[in-house]
Amino acid sequence: MGMTMTQKILAAHAGLEKVEAGQLIEADLDLVLGNDITSPVAIKEMEKMNTKGVFDKDKIALVPDHFVPNKDIKSAEHCKCVREFAYRNEITNYFEVGEMGIEHALLPEKGLTVAGDVIIGADSHTCTYGALGAFSTGVGSTDMAAGMATGKAWFKVPSAIKFNLTGKPSKWVSGKDVILHIIGMIGVDGALYKSMEFVGDGIANLSMDDRFTIANMAIEAGGKNGIFPVDEKAVAYMKEHSKKTYTVYEADTDAQYDAEYTIDLSKLRPTVAFPHLPENTKTVDEITEPVAIDQVVIGSCTNGRLDDMRIAAEVLKGRRVAKGMRCIILPATQAIYLQAMEEGLLKTFIEAGAVVSTPTCGPCLGGYMGILAAGERCVSTTNRNFVGRMGHVESEVYLASPAVAAASAVTGRISSPEELD
Repeated sequence: MGMTMTQKILAAHAGLEKVEAGQLIEADLDLVLGNDITSPVAIKEMEKMNTKGVFDKDKIALVPDHFVPNKDIKSAEHCKCVREFAYRNEITNYFEVGEMGIEHALLPEKGLTVAGDVIIGADSHTCTYGALGAFSTGVGSTDMAAGMATGKAWFKVPSAIKFNLTGKPSKWVSGKDVILHIIGMIGVDGALYKSMEFVGDGIANLSMDDRFTIANMAIEAGGKNGIFPVDEKAVAYMKEHSKKTYTVYEADTDAQYDAEYTIDLSKLRPTVAFPHLPENTKTVDEITEPVAIDQVVIGSCTNGRLDDMRIAAEVLKGRRVAKGMRCIILPATQAIYLQAMEEGLLKTFIEAGAVVSTPTCGPCLGGYMGILAAGERCVSTTNRNFVGRMGHVESEVYLASPAVAAASAVTGRISSPEELD
């Protein structure tokens, strides 16, 4: 019996010819990631190990991005802890204010993640890098500590689900709509500890930013990881951003999958996840009653990339944010921020009545830069809409694409861009 793409990567990093679902392995790591929330815990755990230092200063990435610039004394202390650890261990890939970004947008941009890598991060959305054909997954801070010290991690080899994507999405349908459709279809535990492997001729019609979005939210279906085949677009992206050697793995023709789904991208519609789970989805056509909103957030590790900025600007250009509406836009990295400025996108946002923030995860987890009060509703391009996720437990979060979020900012209610034509 053959192996899936994920299983082949794990076998290679465990020094084994073959692995099977459910098998426990110890694998070599190509990158260990931490942020300002999870790293301090890992650093304290690593200190207990009495190790001499990190296993490889070039294979650790530390990115303070959740509460930066620091919002209070506690967050400043967290960042100071990470900063001092990075300096003490001469960590090559330490990125803070001025050169930082949201970790899962920044690392691919910096060329630190490539096909065939095994990557762990003390953040659940580390699965993002599967868009490039890497095995990447989130772990706890203790596992991060062990990874930084030894360069290894234990895994239970996941079984897999195959998603065959066909067709071409229509104008206002993006990667966010694809993954929301999938989560709505299989549920938030539909891929629990499984590898979500995306295949099919429809992938050629998805941009790299679309793929990053889809892989990013694999965890919202319970997935251990999400992964895409390495095609011309992925190779071009890696050649543009990275000098690292990459390795292409392909699933065997007789690889075993727990389930298979075929999704015709041409039939998808803009999709919104209603409170309080990402699986609670409706297409814009299924929303029969107006849903008034108070705030829109466009950004995050899910949808803060350049394509997202361009789509939002296309919707907002020549239009105004509804009176009383708070529209907050967060480019995911400094490079994206600069490119958006050079293309005039920031001017479009500001003229429309939106505000543009420095790169930060702040509003996504209810940290800062967009906290909701009781009874308020927000359309957000982030990845989770749990109770109290972005503020008060009596607030509501509706997950959507940048196109839907921008259109909703204009109308003051959940809307499709098609309504503005």
